[in-house]
Amino acid sequence: MDYLDRNYQILEKRMVDQMETSLNYGRDLIDSELDVGTLNFVVKPIIKSFYKYWSDKEAKVGTLEQIRVTLDSAKQLIQNGDISKEKFERVVNNNFPIYLKNDQTFIQCKDTHRNYKKLKEVTKKCFITQLEEAILFFNVKDDVKNYNELSRATFKIKEKAYQALKRQLDYNDEGISIVEQDDSILKVPFGKNIILKVLRMGFEMTKENLIEELDTIFN
Repeated sequence: MDYLDRNYQILEKRMVDQMETSLNYGRDLIDSELDVGTLNFVVKPIIKSFYKYWSDKEAKVGTLEQIRVTLDSAKQLIQNGDISKEKFERVVNNNFPIYLKNDQTFIQCKDTHRNYKKLKEVTKKCFITQLEEAILFFNVKDDVKNYNELSRATFKIKEKAYQALKRQLDYNDEGISIVEQDDSILKVPFGKNIILKVLRMGFEMTKENLIEELDTIFN
């Protein structure tokens, strides 16, 4: 299955590049928000240091692990032959705990909070949609050399690619909204409003960028 390994590498590179772009958005946004904010000179560097450590260490390591478990799960399903509902659910249930453990929104939240279960359910839906999409990409046997070619071979038309992207974006949006509705779910002791603002703005920038990329891929 040479095409499977090839598609794995193409998709892995794409997901890592997306991660780096999103983290860069966050770093830039946290700097700009702190520069114009009203926080005192003691609190500002603490928040900045926390965010830099989080984005450079925990977020990068955790997201890379999420990418690995998603792609490995999809590869496992394809290599095991026909994907029945039972096989799919078994792989999801076996691997979701790893995905969840490394989710950067989820791990910053209190497991005793009333919205914790709701956030966990949304995170699982997000994992499932990523897994389903990875399977579509992995099944492409056409001669493709990069993500744009792989995407065109997978979805054929822009509208199908958009609908697949929208599903993932909607679940991410829902997860952020749960935290925004009641920020007491966050473990961080201060600067919640800035962190949430950066999270929302970073998501919106990433969303806009991904949608715009569809024009390049399918035109």
